[in-house]
Amino acid sequence: MAIVHLANRKQFEAKPGVTLLDAAGTAGLVLEHSCRTGRCGTCKARVRSGSTALVKRNDCLGPEERRAGWVLTCATAALSDVELEIVDLGIFEPFPVRTLPCRIDALERPADGVMQVTLRLPREVRLQYLPGQSIDVIRAGIKRSYSIANAPQPDARLELHVREIDAGVLSAYWFGHARVGDLLHLEGPRGTFFLRDVAGRDLVVLVTGTGIAPLKAMLSQLAAEPGEAQPRSIALYWGARRPADLYADPRAFHPALRYVPVLSRADAGWHGERGHVHEALLRDGVDPACAVVYACGSRQMVDAARAALAAVGLASPCFVADAFVPSSPTPRGEHGEAS
Repeated sequence: MAIVHLANRKQFEAKPGVTLLDAAGTAGLVLEHSCRTGRCGTCKARVRSGSTALVKRNDCLGPEERRAGWVLTCATAALSDVELEIVDLGIFEPFPVRTLPCRIDALERPADGVMQVTLRLPREVRLQYLPGQSIDVIRAGIKRSYSIANAPQPDARLELHVREIDAGVLSAYWFGHARVGDLLHLEGPRGTFFLRDVAGRDLVVLVTGTGIAPLKAMLSQLAAEPGEAQPRSIALYWGARRPADLYADPRAFHPALRYVPVLSRADAGWHGERGHVHEALLRDGVDPACAVVYACGSRQMVDAARAALAAVGLASPCFVADAFVPSSPTPRGEHGEAS
């Protein structure tokens, strides 16, 4: 049996054919992850030494990254003792994943191509989760993942932001057939996208599209925390194509938040930021010694922002991300990008 060593000197056993991510979980260690299907890149890690083998599909590492020793822990198993250049999430203890019935409590369309779904759990049933985590919604054997857009509430309702996707199996349901009262099932919580300690830091949020959903949950929860837990500053950059795609006012999430909308296809009447969210951030300036960045949205945005911020000195642990990815064989709403 192989032994896997992490950069913080922790280690765990890995059985043949078992992914590094699952082996760590069996040992009680939690590694960064999201989709668990080899498509989002959240669980990417560099192998310092040892041999590994791909045991699941890998859709997001290119040939150069593979040659440089990068692997996806959700898709890779150890063939020998292995050293990884990552650390676990320390004291984080995940809530148990549960499968629960739920009903649609409300359906609203805040923007063209976006559905805000409210789910209601049975009376006396509560889903334990951290703001920023996601759930899998199950209907007729189809499972899709969506970020929860609200912090835990006394009424246990869950808010989801669903993006319409052409030819998406669940898109056809959400945008054509879903009705209040419909019975569904959910599994969760999922993922490791949640707010770490940001006290005294410059909190920067980069989102595109419905990537605003998990940050709404995080920032709403942060607003309820005591003063000593608050960051020094909060800036949120929300990227979209047109003004109508910015379907919420993030300033309502936290009273100290500075909001910067960024449009990629604005007309001549738009006087705000243009281009990409990370470009707008760099134009404003960022202190890599004090900043902590949370990014959620398309994988292209997440990858571009990570590379650009690393180039100006932001340390890797200070960039926390959740990338939305399509599913196979039909596009899926990974953490809010709905199908």
